[in-house]
Amino acid sequence: MELPRSYGLLLHPTSFPGPYPIGNLGAEARRFLRWLELAGARWWQVLPLGPTGFGDSPYQAFSAFAGNPYLIDPESLAARGWLRRADPPGGPYERVDYGLVYRWAWPMLREAYAGFRERADAEGRRALAAFEREHAHWLEDYALFRALKDEHGGAPWWRWSDPLKYRDPAALAAARERLAEAAAFHRWTQWVFFDQWRALLAEAHRRGVQVIGDMPIFVARDSADVWAHPELFQLDEHLEPVVVAGVPPDYFSPTGQLWGNPLYDWEVLERTGFAWWVQRVRHALKLADLVRIDHFRGFEAYWAVPAGAPTAERGHWEKAPGEALFRKILDELGSLPILAEDLGVITPEVEALRDRFGLPGMKVLQFAFTGEDNPFLPHNYPESGNCVVYTGTHDNDTTRGWCEHASPAEIAFLRRYLEERGLAFGSCEDAPWALMELALASRCRLAVFPLQDPLALGSEARMNYPSRAEGNWSWRYPAARLDGALAGRMRDLAERYDRVRRG
Repeated sequence: MELPRSYGLLLHPTSFPGPYPIGNLGAEARRFLRWLELAGARWWQVLPLGPTGFGDSPYQAFSAFAGNPYLIDPESLAARGWLRRADPPGGPYERVDYGLVYRWAWPMLREAYAGFRERADAEGRRALAAFEREHAHWLEDYALFRALKDEHGGAPWWRWSDPLKYRDPAALAAARERLAEAAAFHRWTQWVFFDQWRALLAEAHRRGVQVIGDMPIFVARDSADVWAHPELFQLDEHLEPVVVAGVPPDYFSPTGQLWGNPLYDWEVLERTGFAWWVQRVRHALKLADLVRIDHFRGFEAYWAVPAGAPTAERGHWEKAPGEALFRKILDELGSLPILAEDLGVITPEVEALRDRFGLPGMKVLQFAFTGEDNPFLPHNYPESGNCVVYTGTHDNDTTRGWCEHASPAEIAFLRRYLEERGLAFGSCEDAPWALMELALASRCRLAVFPLQDPLALGSEARMNYPSRAEGNWSWRYPAARLDGALAGRMRDLAERYDRVRRG
């Protein structure tokens, strides 16, 4: 895949400012796109857009296909006449208030759904029906799953009655009849989300901005996917996981990361021609121009941890049929607009899989400053430039925060490395712009920065701590900081390194 020399910003929609307790796909999202255009950025990267649950992580969604209803813009619903008023529930909210989101969003959406049923025009009803037909392959199971979760007070599917847990046909038929209205509501929320997202995507394209989506390799156990397709996962006869996902001890945790997701039964997937995965990638590419697949190395081999283990240390590597999978996706879709998150324990086999399909890998500058042979240092990037360089990711500290907590040896190496390339570095306040310039000057064709770095924010603006179960994903940027002066500074720097499209 040939990327243009360009740059972009990483920002999840939950981080948009505004009067509501969570960012949404409305006015501030459109303002951000205008700012990206002014800044000469060609890319906007988001985190996964799926419906979040306990823990609020976009990497643990209730569906691999559905969108997050919490991102729906209430003002758009009011403008269409479905919501009488789009009043925020108090505020202002400097961070995402997930507890309030759960209490406020669902009554608001149900009120808007009632307004749709009463006042929608024929065009809106036809659009909803067309959406339901197009997405029936996942939407029917998802809507029933959400309706059943509501009926069970949010309990996970494996705690439902056995007929529902094991998807007895008679029990499912009765549930569809009993919960027809509740399932229809959840189908409607999905239509509204996708309608708003596609409008925002069209606005981005009008402004010369393309979107990089994000796909977790694994799905949450408490998801419509696992409930509807248990045969695709390594589950026992009681539908309990045999092994779960994680990674061995790494940069983020000395005991590894225990994610807990059920692992795929790749033999079954391969016998079906990887149909579920082909559908998933095709769907993702309707919502974004490129898709970053998280934990790419799991397509070559994945870390399998015995279910019930307290940490990820006791896991082992199991092989995955990555080459056959990507060959099938390429045959079905004709191209692979995919970025490979190739961080962690990367072997020559993982690199060979990535390179066989021409997928750009990732370079993270915060990992770089330990020695001249470090692969994350720009002078070690591939000559082809087929890579994406980041100052940091959603899992890292902000660059200023990283600098303030880095070892003296790292800072000394950073200072020397920058000075040798004529780049200024006085203190950690300078670190975000110094590393952004280093990235822009590199041979990687694409450079991406979390918005926290142009804003030069510290650890208080960190998005996620990988080893912490709660208190993540709540950062929102101050609206006043995203001004013309900052856009001009970003454009000037990007133009210096030929990262802004001409004409």
